[in-house]
Parts: sequence; C-alpha cells; structure tokens
Amino acid sequence: MTKRTKWLIGTLIALLVLPSSYMTYVYLSIKSTVNEIYEERPRPQMLPEGVQVQDVKGSNAPSAAPKITRKATPFTVLILGVDERPSDSGRSDAMIFMAVDPDKGSVLIFNIPRDTRTDIVGRGTVDKINHAYAFGGVDMSIQTVEHFLKVPVDYYIKVDMEGFADIIDTLGGVTVHNDMEFDYAGFHFGKGEVTLTGEMALAFSRMRFEDPRGDLGRNSRQQEIIKAIMHKAMNVSTAWKLEQILDDIKGSVKTNISFDEMKILVSDYRQKLRQIEQIEIQGHGQRINGIWYYIVNQQEQEQIQSRLYSHMNSGE
Repeated sequence: MTKRTKWLIGTLIALLVLPSSYMTYVYLSIKSTVNEIYEERPRPQMLPEGVQVQDVKGSNAPSAAPKITRKATPFTVLILGVDERPSDSGRSDAMIFMAVDPDKGSVLIFNIPRDTRTDIVGRGTVDKINHAYAFGGVDMSIQTVEHFLKVPVDYYIKVDMEGFADIIDTLGGVTVHNDMEFDYAGFHFGKGEVTLTGEMALAFSRMRFEDPRGDLGRNSRQQEIIKAIMHKAMNVSTAWKLEQILDDIKGSVKTNISFDEMKILVSDYRQKLRQIEQIEIQGHGQRINGIWYYIVNQQEQEQIQSRLYSHMNSGE
C-alpha cells in the first residue's frame, strides 16, 4: 500500500469518524441539558377533596403513565410564564393550555386569563387563577387549572419570562401577525407581519393597558409568540442549533417532559404537528370587594371542556 493510498484511507476514516464523534457529543450534551431542566412531578394518588378531574376518555383518576409515546396518544401541556421577583414568590404572568393530538397533527391552544376568578385548589379560597403559583408553585397551579377545566394536565413547562428572549434570539427571531399598531417599551409595532427579537417579543407580549381588549389582547399576542416559537423550533434542522437552544433555557425552564419523551417529540411528532387552532375563553370583567376579576360563567367553562374533549377524541 502506497503512502498516498494510506493517506487517502486515513482521510476517509477521519471524515467518517469525526462527524460521528461530534454527533455523539451533541447527543450527550443535549441529554445532559434536558436532565437539568427535568423535574419529576408524580400525579397524586388522591386529588384534594371536592376536586373532580376526568381524562380525555371520560374516566376519573387520570393515569400517571407517559402520554408522549410512539402510539401518538393525545396529551395536554400547561405553559406557565412566570415572573419571579427577589421580594416574593412571583406570579404566573401567562397560563397557556395546549391540547395535542399527534394522530391528527393538531394542537388546540388557548390562554387562561390570569385574572380569572376561580377556586384555588389546596388553599380553600376563591381568587385570581394566577395567584395559585404564588400560594403553591407549580403543583397548586396545575391542580387549580385541572379543577377549572376538568381535564388533567399531563405535562407542564415553567418558563421564566426573561428566558423567552434568549430562545427567540437563538432561533433568529420570530415572525408574528400583529392586529393593531402600537408603541410600547421603546419599540414600535406595526400592523401586520412583524419580526421580533427576544427583547421585542417580551414587550409585545406584555402590553395590555393600551389595548382596548385588555388582557384578552395580550393573551392573543402571547399565543402568536408561542405559535411562532413552536414553528421555528419544530423546523430546527441542525444539531448545533438545537444544542444552543437547550443551552439557552438552562436555569429558566423546568418541565416534567423527560429526555426520552423529547426525543419522540422531535423524531416522530415535529413533522406532524402542523395544524394549530386558537380559541378564546369568553368572560367579562367585574369588581368584587374592590378587586377586578375576569368572570367565566359555568356555561362557558362547560363549552371549553366540551371543546377539549371533542378535540382529543375526534380521531376515534
């Protein structure tokens, strides 16, 4: 074998081995990051007294078994956008509920208005739904939402609102549809298609007092950002970009979606989840004992619950 032949063979081996070694490194790095943000939350054996929750099949006592599997089982996700401050335990500034049906490739998404007046499960009081996080963190927020919707929360993602900015910047910005022109926090947002940096997205999602729709307008803008992030993230085509995104969320995200479940989301689901439907919880503002609440009547709650059941079971 000549020196030239040996050199060519050695070069070919290097070209084959180095990418493989790099991909192994990236895989292990991603796994490490996901394990850092993973936070197990076993479903309690018994729900608090008076709380009834049904799964999407209509049976009581929903199972704690994983829902993100290769069988494409419908599942739900609660996104808690948390504004935590040094002086207190913070509030869930955004509460976004997603019902995912991988078999249909469909996601139903809606905001739960943060001022919604409801029972705070485990506290024994009636208050604004976003106060559940201040009183009892993720667990109380989830149980309160489950009681409000009568549907189990299979997974949660808790995000520090500031964490959104880094993720969006890593994705190269996101493009959203803006239905009203406004100025806020030093930025101008024109009507129509707007491309946002991370800092702009935070401002875009937080404005509400200049919006005649108030909290509902802000909810709509938050959903636009979540949709844009989902679209961009599901189309990440390079391993290094995924690694960078995961690195950005260290310290600002906690979730009970495991590494194995995330792998299924990326490998099996990301090409399927193309249809995103937005709905809105209807209600009205009312002052009770001097405090402003968003009132969602029983009929509207039942309509939302019915819409969830229909979305998660229509493939049968």
